[in-house]
Amino acid sequence: MEWLNYHHLLYFYVVAREGSIAKASEQLLLAQPTISGQIHALEENIGEKLFQRSGRRLVLTEFGRTVYQYAEEIFSLGRELQDFIRGRPTGKPLRLVVGVADTLPKTLVHRLLSPVFQIREAVHLICHEDHPENLLVSLSLHKLDVMLTDTLVTSSARIRSYHHLVGSSGVSFFATGELVKRYSEGFPKSLDGAPFLLPLENTGLRRMIEHWFNAQGIRPRLVAEFQDTALAKAFGQGGLGIFCAPTVVSREVESAYRVVKLGDVPDLQFKVYAVSIERKFKHPAVLAILEAARFSLFGEGRDSKNGES
Repeated sequence: MEWLNYHHLLYFYVVAREGSIAKASEQLLLAQPTISGQIHALEENIGEKLFQRSGRRLVLTEFGRTVYQYAEEIFSLGRELQDFIRGRPTGKPLRLVVGVADTLPKTLVHRLLSPVFQIREAVHLICHEDHPENLLVSLSLHKLDVMLTDTLVTSSARIRSYHHLVGSSGVSFFATGELVKRYSEGFPKSLDGAPFLLPLENTGLRRMIEHWFNAQGIRPRLVAEFQDTALAKAFGQGGLGIFCAPTVVSREVESAYRVVKLGDVPDLQFKVYAVSIERKFKHPAVLAILEAARFSLFGEGRDSKNGES
């Protein structure tokens, strides 16, 4: 069995992080020739170049960038292990890194994450917003503690993941007072020909809404499409058209954007999943999110089933 020399990997990691052998030498308290020699030994061992010269600077090769990502994760886990062995110092915040799908409404994300600041320990929250497939890759590399999304996420890399249903909510339509007066009578049939601000076509919510429109025989007038739900609400606030949001955050939407709820559609179920690469969550802040969501935000009062994908 071949063993990786973690001392060599550490020297490489520090040089890549600091940007030069000279700065790494100061950090590691080692002579520059020593560090340079160890990196060459690592390159010979793996059979690939990790750095290339660009003038006087050392620049990571494409292979080196991949190795650096692995090294960053390895030494990050090592630091976590040391903290666990020694016991986290009193007053040090509990770190929680959350990946948020860019299709989730910001008002809902705020409601979901707020409970982490109500647990007994201080929490340092870090949020990354991206496409669900990209977040799943980060989750598999242990860069995230949990991922929140409104769709079941699959990956071409066949990453094993577990989707925990946090809760589901009906969908409501919102608009300015003027538009609500115009289209409220006879809802939902009154929506035929109404101006709409919808999510992009490749989102789960958009597919659900269009399916519901077809079932109701409604042909809306599509005014604009948005990837960012907050941007859609901002345009809706300006009276450009009708937009949608989960019913559970109706009050927040009406208050924040000064709009009025036109109507509820319970048949449309907006679902939220917490995704992990392990069957069960152990992080206390994640457990607080799930408990508050299931028993307060969504009001289910029961545990949701876990599903593997």
